[in-house]
Amino acid sequence: MSIRRLPVRPNLDQLKNQAKELLAAIHAGEPDAIAELRQHHPNPALEPPNVKLADAQLVLARVYQASSWMRLVQAVKLADAIWSDDLIAVLDLVAQNRNLLFEETVIRSDSNWGPPMTYAANLGRDRIIQALHDAGATDHRSAWGRAVLQGKIESAKLLVTMLGHPVMPGDGLGGPAYTLSVEGTLYALGVGARVNDDDGKLLAPVDVVLETDGRNPAAKHKILDLYEQQGVVYPDTPTMALHRGRIDLLAEHLRRDPNLLSRTFSHREIYPSEMGCLDPINATVGTPLGGTTLLHMCVDYDEVEIALWLLDQGMDVNARSAVGASGFGGYTALFSTVVSQPNFWMNYNKRGPFAAPFTSLLLERGADPNMRASIWKELHPGHAKHADGMRHEYRNVTALSWGRRFHAPIFVSEPALRLIEAAGGVG
Repeated sequence: MSIRRLPVRPNLDQLKNQAKELLAAIHAGEPDAIAELRQHHPNPALEPPNVKLADAQLVLARVYQASSWMRLVQAVKLADAIWSDDLIAVLDLVAQNRNLLFEETVIRSDSNWGPPMTYAANLGRDRIIQALHDAGATDHRSAWGRAVLQGKIESAKLLVTMLGHPVMPGDGLGGPAYTLSVEGTLYALGVGARVNDDDGKLLAPVDVVLETDGRNPAAKHKILDLYEQQGVVYPDTPTMALHRGRIDLLAEHLRRDPNLLSRTFSHREIYPSEMGCLDPINATVGTPLGGTTLLHMCVDYDEVEIALWLLDQGMDVNARSAVGASGFGGYTALFSTVVSQPNFWMNYNKRGPFAAPFTSLLLERGADPNMRASIWKELHPGHAKHADGMRHEYRNVTALSWGRRFHAPIFVSEPALRLIEAAGGVG
């Protein structure tokens, strides 16, 4: 059954246009539109020529997992009112349909932004949180969790006051770990979140910090330091030193192992199981990291300072990743600048033209733009719009052709491709 997903902040005008476009497509007999009509309209006998705009609106609403067009409109208006901090509009919508207070989500069934008060907590809309509480909303705990996740600490404190007792859920550190929120982590620790249980078992979500799709090196380092101050003991490995931003520890590893700069590291070495990390698909990265060097890791984790240190220590800028039995591997860190997690967020947020500092750095240090390698990639399922659950293979590609052919362009840096092309790179 076909479904679509509303964005976190949906646009009503766009939905109205989509309904008109769907109506036109149904009248034109387009197969996909007819299929949606048959799947989602309650009248199986309705013929395409007889479909009215109201029918198309109902079909579109159900494609978006809403029960009716009116419910979809209310959800969009409510999300927009909360986003805009329009208290009067929020109260008016809730007065029209009190059930909105208690439904699991404002915008879609698979959204963790939650019902109205939880949605407001994501944004730190305290007066709306208070008004929804006064109106009878009951989702305080999920709202608290989202406020901590987003680093909206004043909102979290307000919600604790409403609950009338301290909130110390076992997963209080999980949200700010995912968003790399130092403020949220400090707050959760302050209200009693623990990093180990009474038997010493790890509770701190170190795996989330290491595997999150966010990129904020300074915040990541700080959160890992906070966990350590509370009792977390990290593996004494070069990869964990890199995760922590600890050049001093990397220097000690280099002293003990002169071959460190040429070593490649397995997925399990980069994401240790004792820290709760799982199989490779759980780590949100661009160019695969399993079997790569510390320099490859620096690119995907945006660790510019460590990359400079490695290169200054004599690391080969053209060091290749390990090659597996099936022939995949052999790519350099330059490939990682082309397809990476930081590129995803830059493109997702549509921040306009942006520089490619790692590409510039590696090219300036002598990166060969025409080395070839073979790479396979399956995207993390959390990238629902871009992940198809398939393994995509790219054989004998250069960094330029790796980017040009990649199946999810949102992960690709066009500025990096232009720099590589200007340096003589070929596809």
